[in-house]
Amino acid sequence: GLSEKMGPLLYDEDEGEVFLGRSVTQRKNVSAETAKAIDEEVRVIVDSCYARAKQILESNRDKLDVMAEALIQYETIDFKQIDAIMDGNKPEPPDDWDDGGKGNKVVSEPSDDASAAGSDNKPSAGGTIGGPANEH
Repeated sequence: GLSEKMGPLLYDEDEGEVFLGRSVTQRKNVSAETAKAIDEEVRVIVDSCYARAKQILESNRDKLDVMAEALIQYETIDFKQIDAIMDGNKPEPPDDWDDGGKGNKVVSEPSDDASAAGSDNKPSAGGTIGGPANEH
């Protein structure tokens, strides 16, 4: 429902998942003509949304490529990197980024809680934290 063609009506109740032949014994709540109209309307909506999403991605391909490169390099990005990319700028590394000893290490200051607990902020015995996945 809620489409211009089908109107604001509920055509079928969601009765849960199909099990043990229930689909065979389940009663149909709409006519074949209405079911066909519903299928056609769903197809129109899905095709329209697909075309819009494709157009948005194609018109922002440069930003998509920069975002993909940032994700490959940093594995994750946050709102600051996304905002920079959307503004047309190159994203800065995440605050806790460690590039595996290549000279671009960014270390955040220890919090009061960590220093009060006696933490020395060293990586665990398993190696460094952060950096490209192929270095872990």
